Amino acid sequence: MQFKILKKDGFARTALLETKRGVIHTPAFMPVGTNGTVKAMTPEEVRDIGYEIILSNTYHLYLRPGHETIKEIGGIHRFINWQGPILTDSGGFQIYSLASLRKITSEGVEFRSHIDGSLHFISPERAIEIQIALGSDIMMVFDECVPYPAEKQYVEKSIKLTKDWAERCKNYFEKQRTNQSLFGIIQGGVYDDLREKSLEEIVKIGFDGYAIGGLSVGEPKEDMYRVVKNVTPLMPEDKPRYLMGVGDLIDVLHAVEHGIDMFDCVMPTRNARNGTLFTSRGRISIKRSEFKDDSTALDPECDCYTCRNYTKAFLRHLYMCREILSMRLNTIHNLYFYCKFFEKMRTAIAEGRFQDFKKEWLPVLEKNFSSEPDDFHHS
Repeated sequence: MQFKILKKDGFARTALLETKRGVIHTPAFMPVGTNGTVKAMTPEEVRDIGYEIILSNTYHLYLRPGHETIKEIGGIHRFINWQGPILTDSGGFQIYSLASLRKITSEGVEFRSHIDGSLHFISPERAIEIQIALGSDIMMVFDECVPYPAEKQYVEKSIKLTKDWAERCKNYFEKQRTNQSLFGIIQGGVYDDLREKSLEEIVKIGFDGYAIGGLSVGEPKEDMYRVVKNVTPLMPEDKPRYLMGVGDLIDVLHAVEHGIDMFDCVMPTRNARNGTLFTSRGRISIKRSEFKDDSTALDPECDCYTCRNYTKAFLRHLYMCREILSMRLNTIHNLYFYCKFFEKMRTAIAEGRFQDFKKEWLPVLEKNFSSEPDDFHHS
């Protein structure tokens, strides 16, 4: 994997992340394909919109259909028919969300499947073994994602566990002679000193890229922004920087400003299925009665398939009738909107006008796109 910075505008930067399966232009957004599919979309549609990389979930694919099954079929790329790069998370966040069903020890995590209650155990070595079997291009180390709020003493113990697990992941990974890449994860909750300590320890181990984990778990926005502002400039400049599970576009702007390169979130796809659509004029709830007789396009400035062909009235009708086509058309539009937003942002950085871009969009996003009280992390 090669990472080449093309242009910097303050701390914001555009770069090329080159993998054997294709080049990723950053800052980049990765649609989430939890079970190997970006919900309501074919892989070809995701690619044609303009996405260069997607994320899949190790925990879910391990439970169903099983990593060995995927390996026997030829790996995840053949299994889901996506020829571009794929990043797999380690499953740490999903196991974190199973608080009542899991037990953490220094050796790993014992947990019960949310599907059938069966008992499983994943160690750092096992997490890498599963991801190698899947054949993803970028793998994540196994880490502990601490909840918010959490006592500092607990978080301090947690970053030691995360460091120990990261070392075990790296050692196992190096013995396998795979051509995949491995990213380390920085934890530390909302405590600046623990974040810096975790960063130092993870960088010392040495990885192909670095991620900030454990944010977007319920902490106040100002805490998230402070952590990103303080930690990101300290991360290795010559490696990709990934802010895990964050996709609110306001958060994205703040993070890119400080040098983050990669993002993922279910926000555009989940919102689409719930009838909430992102447009250049604000966020629209298509279920509202005001759109019942609206013969205009969803977004006059958008040229996605949905906006070129359908009216708000029809989109509302589909949603109210719970038609499958509603999910499809809404998801096409939201993913297109996100893709174009990131393209425009990269252009703004390349032309040295990122701050103007941020000032132009923040009022719109803050007025119309405020986050719903939902957890938009990996799911």
